[in-house]
Amino acid sequence: MGYKYVSVSKENRIAVVRFDQGHRMNPLSVDLMEELTDVARSFETDTETNAVILTGNGENFSAGFDLKGASLKQRMEAGILERRVLQAVGPRMCQAWENIEPMTIAAVDGYCIGGGVALAVSLDFRVSASTASYYVPEIKNGMNMSWNSIPRMVNLIGPARTKQLSIIADIIPAEEAHRWGLVEEIAEGDCAFDLAMEYAQKIAARPPIPVRMIKKGASAAANALNQATSFMDIDQFTLTTLTEDYAEGIQAFLEKRDPDFKGK
Repeated sequence: MGYKYVSVSKENRIAVVRFDQGHRMNPLSVDLMEELTDVARSFETDTETNAVILTGNGENFSAGFDLKGASLKQRMEAGILERRVLQAVGPRMCQAWENIEPMTIAAVDGYCIGGGVALAVSLDFRVSASTASYYVPEIKNGMNMSWNSIPRMVNLIGPARTKQLSIIADIIPAEEAHRWGLVEEIAEGDCAFDLAMEYAQKIAARPPIPVRMIKKGASAAANALNQATSFMDIDQFTLTTLTEDYAEGIQAFLEKRDPDFKGK
């Protein structure tokens, strides 16, 4: 199947998935997220792949959900039920990537922001360029971090660091992200792909059935409570989007100014 924003190549039990929105910051539009979801689901019947590398446009992994896209206006004008449906695109994408049976590796270059972080933590393994940085600014835009990413981040970096990343919302450089456990390995320079490929080649050389069994066991142990702790994720985000603070946060973002939150 042909895609507009995503390319897939496969060789020697390794699949490489690249996504490029056509903008240097590589935001996640609804169309791009639907393509990434479809690609992830295509591995459900793939018995020839041991490892899947997911990477951005080579300059940045992703700036997260496209707040300047046409879909934002649609969401702002929708009723509650329609908002829930529209807002399921991101979490559905992340769940599809978490469900892939082969090992998944995120190769992160440049900025990994908001929804980009949510996508990266839904994979098994993260390799970061030394020049990459991680940022979860949702709260500064009047919204909570969503896409079922909070329990995934807690599994990686613990509750305190998750709160620090999502509430204090500072930009975290690659070395600090590595110390926290948000990323597993750091590549020299500004390109993570080559190191990600080294790990993918090691995984590809392993017997396919144990790879999938070990991954499934480790994921089940780590994620056993994720659904129980985040089943209201979409509803919480929907509630947030109905607040005055959300409208103020989005407007401030578009106007490139600091928001003035009122708790309303």
